[in-house]
Parts: sequence; C-alpha cells; structure tokens
Amino acid sequence: MKLNFPTYLTLFRVVLIPLFVMAFYLPPQWYAPEISTLIFFIASITDAFDGYLARKWNQTTRLGAFLDPVADKVLVAVAFVCVVEYYHTWWVTIPVCIMIGREILISALREWMAEIGERASVAVSIWGKVKTSAQMLALGGMLWRQSEFMEILAFILLYVAAILTIWSMLQYLQASKSSLLKF
Repeated sequence: MKLNFPTYLTLFRVVLIPLFVMAFYLPPQWYAPEISTLIFFIASITDAFDGYLARKWNQTTRLGAFLDPVADKVLVAVAFVCVVEYYHTWWVTIPVCIMIGREILISALREWMAEIGERASVAVSIWGKVKTSAQMLALGGMLWRQSEFMEILAFILLYVAAILTIWSMLQYLQASKSSLLKF
C-alpha cells in the first residue's frame, strides 16, 4: 500500500510520543515544560489535520483509519500518565483514570459494534470532540505550568473533560443499549 501525506502526519504523531516523554523528563532548566508542551501541541495539531486532509483530498485509507485513533489515544494516555506522576495527587488521578477507562471501554464497544455490523450507532459525536478539546487544553496547561492561574484553569478544564467523558460515554452506551442487551 502506498502511504499518503495524511498517513505520514499520523505516523509523525506516533514518532512524537517518545520524544514528548523524553522532553517531559528533561531538567527544568532545559525548559522541559515548554518543550514537552510544544511537542504535545504539535502532535495534537497533526490530529486535526490528518483526518481533515484525508477527507478533503479523498485520501482515506484503512491504515490511516486504524492508526489515527490509536495514535490519538496513546498520545493522550501517555501525557495523562506523565501529568499524574508529576502532580501525584488523587484529585488529578481520579479524573484521569475516568478518562482513560472511558477510552478503553468505548474502543472495545466500537470494536464489538463493528463486529456485529452496527458501528454507525457509536460513531464519534460532537460531545466526544468537545471532550477531546477540553482534554487537550487541560493537558497543555498541566504540562506547561506557566503560572498558577494557568494550572487552575487546566484543573478546571480537566474536570470539565471528565464530566464530558462520562456524558459522552453514557450517550454511546445508550446508543448501543439495544445491541448490548439482546439475548
């Protein structure tokens, strides 16, 4: 299979993940918060562009459709793990566990729904996209830690994202309820 530009963007995002982790653990005097945040946002921006360009240029591929959500979920999960370790407190850990757990649950639900031919009923909703935006902004603030105000705003966004995570998860479960409860 021939790779296209949108798929290269997705692969670039995958390559940025270990670079992000290395930057996160740089000494603070080497601008670790700034560099890791920059890498995280570059990776996040490629997420917005790869799918858009694939659809616009009619270059969607099976590989791209598979890799894109995997790259997104791994990037966010790795960033959340780094943030949880940095803050080392229950009030950051609990919403992060909710969000990571939701991603695992909904990924399994989508896979199962696809297997029974009902994938469309659990397609990405607008609330999932809003949740992702809140997550990315919260992560950016918790990674950069530029000021106390930024961190407080990031913590608020973390909880907004956690609430939206639960809300969107309940919507997906409701949409698949009839398939899940069939005998």
